[in-house]
Amino acid sequence: MAIAVLSSGVTGLNAAERALGNSAHAIANIGTQGFQPSQAVFTESSPAGNGVSLSFQAQQLQQVDGPSNTNLATETSHSLVYKAQFDLSAKVIQTADQMLGTLINTKA
Repeated sequence: MAIAVLSSGVTGLNAAERALGNSAHAIANIGTQGFQPSQAVFTESSPAGNGVSLSFQAQQLQQVDGPSNTNLATETSHSLVYKAQFDLSAKVIQTADQMLGTLINTKA
């Protein structure tokens, strides 16, 4: 049980880190002409309860000479959500580690 929880926590950490990197990439390219940011899409891994996976959905590529399509307010709020998700996944790992430690101490 605790091993599965550790795995779920690690996949949550990885997904949040990649999503945060994607958001940072969009913010870094806010001044790039015609830049189209991609959107992070979180899904539950199969079978259910095995963690989180992340895919990026790119917006339709267009030859645009205008400014970037990056919305700073949206990317900032996404960054805050991804940071909170990272922190919660770290807490899941910490709790699973404590549960494993208690289980090992009980068996010993």
